[in-house]
Amino acid sequence: MRWLLAAALGCAATVAQAAGFAFIEVPADKDGPALRGAVWSPCSTPPDRIDLAPLVLQGTRDCPVAGQGLPLVVVSHGAGGSALGHHDTAATLANAGYVVAAINHPGDNFQDMSRQGHLSAFATRPVDMRRLTDYMLGTWPQRAQLDADKVGFFGYSRGGYTGLVAIGAKPDWKLRPDLCPPLSMRPLCGEIRRNEIPATPAPDPRIRAAVIADPLSVFDAKGLGQVSTPVQLWASALGGDGVTPQSVEVVLNGLPRAPEWQVAAHARHYAFLAPCSSALAEVAPDICRDAPGFDRAAFHQGFNAQVVAFFQRHITVAKAP
Repeated sequence: MRWLLAAALGCAATVAQAAGFAFIEVPADKDGPALRGAVWSPCSTPPDRIDLAPLVLQGTRDCPVAGQGLPLVVVSHGAGGSALGHHDTAATLANAGYVVAAINHPGDNFQDMSRQGHLSAFATRPVDMRRLTDYMLGTWPQRAQLDADKVGFFGYSRGGYTGLVAIGAKPDWKLRPDLCPPLSMRPLCGEIRRNEIPATPAPDPRIRAAVIADPLSVFDAKGLGQVSTPVQLWASALGGDGVTPQSVEVVLNGLPRAPEWQVAAHARHYAFLAPCSSALAEVAPDICRDAPGFDRAAFHQGFNAQVVAFFQRHITVAKAP
């Protein structure tokens, strides 16, 4: 399928961990179009090679889901990203006993960026994630193996914005004039100037904990004041793509419940994406080029382990009988 090839180009070539892997499609409904994505799950079958040229995964396609009472983590990608952009983190979580579901945000993904420059893309993102969670808990064929009381969120860049809104944050688009210089022709800048700002979706109370990596932040302490969900907050030391270390520190200082704070030293914004293959580095060098002295593969070993440990503390252990 064409969308599969496009998504494959948005991520690295090899997943080191073994996990069950399957594609999903959340049906269109009154709240939006169909959502295409992927699910990683615990799998007892030895891993095999999954060729999705130029992507290669080590896992088992359509493996029977192993286990009962499994926690669920939903994943929101960054601007122009894909459901597969954090595949190594998803596979690590699956190996630790989590089911992980990710989708391509309509109009703001690798294949379709028709709404990327509009505020409507930000308004629909939290709705997309609510619909994904509804599907996983209510319609997904293996839903009986999930524990609806153990839901986590992972969001990066615009996905970090999405996660903060999903746990109760209120954006203020006039807080970041640096994103919209006076002569900017970006559609969203005109919408902000004209005060054509969509309503903020309601939070999703099912989310028990959230990992937020280098979020695109248009929040202050007032907008963050209703967030009580445990957060692990990551920042890249060098930032990029509209995300600055200072803007992420505003989130750190504004959350009423102190988050678990982590800074990726020497890292640029794209360091949180899965390590790049040589083929991906040729076609998308901007998202693959790291700062001198930064080893993305080595960083992800520690990053993924800390993400798993955070969810274990705040979802798995906290909800155990």
